[in-house]
Amino acid sequence: MLESSKVMTILFLLTFLVGSTSTVHGAQEVTYDGRSLFMWPDLIKKAKEGGLNAIETYVFWNAHEPVYGQFNFEGNYDLVKFIKLVQSEEMYVVLRIGPFIQGEWNHGGLPYWLRENHMERYAKMIVQKMKDEKLFAPQGGPIILAQIENEYNNIAAAFPGAANYIKWAGNMAVGLDVGVPWVMCKQNDAPGTINTCNGRNCGDTFTGPNSPTKPSLWTENWTAQYRVFGDPPSQRSAEDLSYSVARFFSKNGSLVNYYMYHGGTNFGRTGAAFVMTRYYDEGPLDEYGLLKEPKWGHLRDLHAALKLCRKGLLWGSNSLQKFAPGFEARLYEIPENSICVAFLTNTNTKLDGTVKFKGADYFLPRHSISILPDCKTVVYNTQQVNAQHNSRTFNPSKDANTNNNWEMYQEVIPTSKGVKSKGPLELYNMTKDTTDYLCFNLNEDLPFRHDIRPVIQVSSLGHVMHTFVNGEYIGTAHGTKIEKSFVFQKPADLKSGGNRIAILGLTVGMPDSGAYLEHRVAGLHSVVIQGLNAGALDLSQSLWKHKVGLTGETLGIFQEDKLNKVKWVEAKSDTPVTWYKKYFDGPSGKDPVALDLSSMGKGMVWINGQSIGRYWVNYLSPLGKPSQYMYHVPRSFLKPKGNLMVVLEEQGGKPEDIKVLLVKRDNICTVVSQNYPAPIDSWSREDNGQIKMVGNNKAEANLKCAGDKKVIRSVVFASFGNPDGACGNFTVGNCHSTNVKKVVEQACLGKPSCALPVSAEVYGIDGGCPKSTNTLAVQAKCARTSDN
Repeated sequence: MLESSKVMTILFLLTFLVGSTSTVHGAQEVTYDGRSLFMWPDLIKKAKEGGLNAIETYVFWNAHEPVYGQFNFEGNYDLVKFIKLVQSEEMYVVLRIGPFIQGEWNHGGLPYWLRENHMERYAKMIVQKMKDEKLFAPQGGPIILAQIENEYNNIAAAFPGAANYIKWAGNMAVGLDVGVPWVMCKQNDAPGTINTCNGRNCGDTFTGPNSPTKPSLWTENWTAQYRVFGDPPSQRSAEDLSYSVARFFSKNGSLVNYYMYHGGTNFGRTGAAFVMTRYYDEGPLDEYGLLKEPKWGHLRDLHAALKLCRKGLLWGSNSLQKFAPGFEARLYEIPENSICVAFLTNTNTKLDGTVKFKGADYFLPRHSISILPDCKTVVYNTQQVNAQHNSRTFNPSKDANTNNNWEMYQEVIPTSKGVKSKGPLELYNMTKDTTDYLCFNLNEDLPFRHDIRPVIQVSSLGHVMHTFVNGEYIGTAHGTKIEKSFVFQKPADLKSGGNRIAILGLTVGMPDSGAYLEHRVAGLHSVVIQGLNAGALDLSQSLWKHKVGLTGETLGIFQEDKLNKVKWVEAKSDTPVTWYKKYFDGPSGKDPVALDLSSMGKGMVWINGQSIGRYWVNYLSPLGKPSQYMYHVPRSFLKPKGNLMVVLEEQGGKPEDIKVLLVKRDNICTVVSQNYPAPIDSWSREDNGQIKMVGNNKAEANLKCAGDKKVIRSVVFASFGNPDGACGNFTVGNCHSTNVKKVVEQACLGKPSCALPVSAEVYGIDGGCPKSTNTLAVQAKCARTSDN
C-alpha cells in the first residue's frame, strides 16, 4: 500500500516523485502507434501548448512482440524515443503497460500466439527497458505513473480465479520496484495499486479512491466516441467536456487524462473488429494533427484557469456551499494566506440562474461551472467559449492528380491449392492474425433443374464474405460490430458436372474486449444450395480447400521491388478482388494529405509500400452515407516525385476517380458575448498564490490562422448585436450594421492573428438595440501569403 506520509498531494498527482513544485496534472492519450514517427514532435508540442503537462500511452504487446521472442522497438514502435521526446518538452508520462489494453486495438494488444501466461515476462521486459534508459521519475525520467492490466473488472465474473489473479498482478507490479505508483483502471481490490475511473463524467460517477491516502485519478475522459464502420458521426461538445473536467477537479480530482486527445490513424491491420481506420477524429487534435476548435482552445483556457487555482487546490481546506437546487459552490481556502478558490456550479441541464456568493451576484448558464481563483473574479466559464472555431476542408492537390494511368492485376479465385478439410475450418485459427483473408474452395457436382434457378445460402460467423460461383462474382454480405454473424443468399448459375464455389471470407480486425478472446470464432458455419433436383443440399461437411491470404499479399506486390512478380494490364473499373496501381507526385506545401476513396468499395491502400489502413466506403451508416471515405496519408510516406499507390479492391470500384487532397482548417470563426470573461491570459498568478490582472478585464474575440505563413485573407461574415447560427452558417440579427465588417477587415486582413473588442461602441451599434445579446460573430478565411 502507498504510505500516507509519501502521498503529499491527495488532490494532485504524486508530485513528490518528480521533485517539482506541486501542480495540476492534465494528461492526454497520444499513443505512439497510430501515427507516423514524424508527427510525434508536433503532436507533443501542440499538447503542451494546449496546457497539458503529461502524456499517457499504452504499450502494445502485439506490436512489440508479434512473434514469440522476436521484439520490435523500431520506427513507429520506438517506445523509448517517444518517451524521450515527451521528456524533451518537460512533460511527464503515464505508462499503461497492460499487457491487455483494449483501446479498440487489434486483439486488445495481446499477441495472437498468446495461449499461456507470459504476462509477467512481458511486464518485466518493458519495465527493465524503461529502467535501462532511466525513464522512471526517481531516475530523473518523465514516467510518474505506471499501469498494470486494464479494466479487468469488466470480465472478472467470467473467471473463477479472478480475485487471485488481481492480487497476483498487483503484487507482481509493485514487486518490480519502479519507484512510481501503479494504477489499475476500474479495479478497487488490487493490492498496492491506485484504483481509477474511466468514463465521461467521473466527477459525478466515481466513488473515489479506495483509501484516503490515495489520489483521485481519471485515466480516461472520453473526448468523443471511437467509431466503427457503419456508424453515423459522433460528437462531444467542448462545453460538455470542459464541464466534466472542471467538475472532477472541483471535487478533489488529481489527474484527468483525455482519451483521446489525438486519436490518429489505424494504419495497416491494427484496428480492432470493425473499428474505423480514422480513429477518434473528434479529439482536440484531429486525425491529421490539426487543432479542432473550439475543443482544443477551450480546454487550453480551462487548463490555464486551473493553474491559477493550484495553490488553493493543493493546500486548501475544501467546503461545499449549496444554493437553490442544482446550484452550489465548492471552495478551497487557506485563510492565513488569503487564498480562496471557488467553483460555482449549475448542474441543471435546462435552467440558467444567478447565485449570490460572498455578497455578489453571479450568472450561471445551464450545465456550467465558473472558476474564481480568488473567490471574486470569474476567469472561466465552461459554457462561455472564448476560443475560436474552425472547420476542416479537403482540397484537390494540383500536383498529385495529373497522372491517372492505372494498371491492374486480378486475383485468381477460386484456387486449386489449399488445406483440405471435411467442412470449412475456423477463420481466426487459420489466419492467425497474419492476414484478413481466407479463401474457402469447393468443387462439387450439383444436379439441378433448368426451370428452377438454384440459390446459394451461406451462414457466416463473421465478418465479411465475397462469393464466387464458377469464377463469377455473385455478391457480398457482412456482419456488424454488434452482430458479427449474418446469412448470405443469392441465386447462382450452375452448370452440368463440377461446380466451383469459392467464398473469400475475411475479418475486419480481431476482437479487443470481453472474456475468452481466444475462443472467438469467425468464418463459414454452413453452406446450403437450394433448388437442386434433390431439393436442398447441405455442403457443410463436404471436402473444402482453404488458402490463407491472397496471392498479391504473399508476393508483396504493394512494394516497388515486388511489382514484377505478377503481370499488370490496363485497368478496368468494377472488378472484384483486384489490385490497382499508379504513380503520382507528392503534393507541394505542408498541409496534411488525404485520399478521397468515395469511388471505391472495400479494401486496403499502400503508399510506397506502407499501408494507410483498411477502407470500407460502401458500408453506409443509417444516414445513408459512408462512415469514412477520406483516408490519411502521412507526409512521411511520400516522396517529391514518383509515389507508388497500390489499391486492393475487394468488391469493385473506380480507381480513376481516386483523388489526392490537401487537408486544411483555414475557415475560422469567433462568437463572443460582452458578458464573457476576458481572455484567460489577462490574469497571472503570483508566488503567494494571489492572482493579478495583466490585461484588459473585458471580453475579447480572437482570430488566429494555424500554420506557417498563413494570414487572414478575407472576412466572410461579421455582425455585432444578436447574430444567429454557427460557424459557416451565420445570419445577421435586427441589430446588425454593415460597419461591423469594415472594422473587422481593418483590424484583421493580412495579419496572422487579430484581437477584436466586444463592444457596441466600437462597431457603431446602438447599445440599446432591442433583443441584443451584445455578441460579436465573425467568420474569416486564412491562406498562405504566397497563395493567389
